[in-house]
Amino acid sequence: MQKRKAKEVFPAEGVELTQLLVVSDLDRSKKFYHGVLGAEIYREYGGTSCVLQFQGVWLLIVTGGGPTPDKPSVTFAPPTDPDLVSHQLTIRVPNCHEAYEILRKRGARFLTSPYDRGGEIRCFFRDPDGHLLEISEVRG
Repeated sequence: MQKRKAKEVFPAEGVELTQLLVVSDLDRSKKFYHGVLGAEIYREYGGTSCVLQFQGVWLLIVTGGGPTPDKPSVTFAPPTDPDLVSHQLTIRVPNCHEAYEILRKRGARFLTSPYDRGGEIRCFFRDPDGHLLEISEVRG
């Protein structure tokens, strides 16, 4: 393996990853991610986007929009069918049943109660636009 010059190294110190979700109603989604999950609101941009911090991860929620000069063929839109999933957010928790009860009381609507798969207990819920989220407890 060849050693690369420092300027050619990627990722480099200071690089961070942000997860982007397209939503239909920014205020409703902010209430969900802040009020139900406990994400901290970091910054808002012009009523169309909000940056949240959740467990060391940046989460950017944005309203949909058409192509722009830097992405001329791309349209951002919230999910049209919540049963067709191309991504999900998984939240690893120490106790799935406890997290389930807390989130349910805060308004999360789960597809099922926690399901024991042997090495893992997990259950799924959706945000207001249908994005799939999972809480998962790994069992040793």
